[in-house]
Amino acid sequence: MTVLRVFIADDEAPARLRLRVLLSDIEAELPNRVVGEAANGDDALALLAALPAADAADVALVDIRMPGMDGVELASRLAALPLPPVLVFCTAYDQYAVRAFELQATDYLMKPVRAARLLEALRRVPGRSTTAVADAAGGRSQLSCSERGRILLVPVADILYLRAELKYVTARTGEREYLLEESLAALEQEFQRRFVRIHRNCLVARDAVAGFEHVRDGADGHWSVVLKGLDERLPVSRRQWAQVRAEFADIRTVQ
Repeated sequence: MTVLRVFIADDEAPARLRLRVLLSDIEAELPNRVVGEAANGDDALALLAALPAADAADVALVDIRMPGMDGVELASRLAALPLPPVLVFCTAYDQYAVRAFELQATDYLMKPVRAARLLEALRRVPGRSTTAVADAAGGRSQLSCSERGRILLVPVADILYLRAELKYVTARTGEREYLLEESLAALEQEFQRRFVRIHRNCLVARDAVAGFEHVRDGADGHWSVVLKGLDERLPVSRRQWAQVRAEFADIRTVQ
């Protein structure tokens, strides 16, 4: 099993020690090793940038409030690295959660951090190859959804379609729906390589399209998208049909 390489950035030595102990406690379930630690953002940035490829951190456990460069600025600076570590914030302050997810943090752990919660967060860390593909394609690898007092992370790769409904956007995966407080137009711009517009209120993932079905509901009827793994059909607007059909010219399952 691949060993997860972890870097710890926290200005309090007891907090760093606690994270090391927790990482040791969950090692049987998730093999890991600490490749470095720092007491402030400046040192963390320098050390992470200097790590050899064999020890490059897969994930950084970062405190928010640190002297000098804080965790938020560190996160922004790490994004400039050729292959930045995945971010998991560990903090005693909950008011930075929204900003953390804007910085594409995988999770936001409140102190005192518990072993089960840390394990849950680290299990979300993608492999290095997955991260590299996401960076090359552009855009975030996950979207955040606020639900019942907690923040859920939805992998973009799992989303079959995005549909605007009132002031929300529904993200549909194979398992369930998530409500996002985002603009469909902004999502289309950010993820134009992954999604194609089929209607003024709907984007569908290119990889999720299995074919098209003609629905007779009037003189001319309309076309609907057949999705992989879902019985649901998504209507294609007449305005978008020519463009959609051109996008999927290689699909021959038109009914």
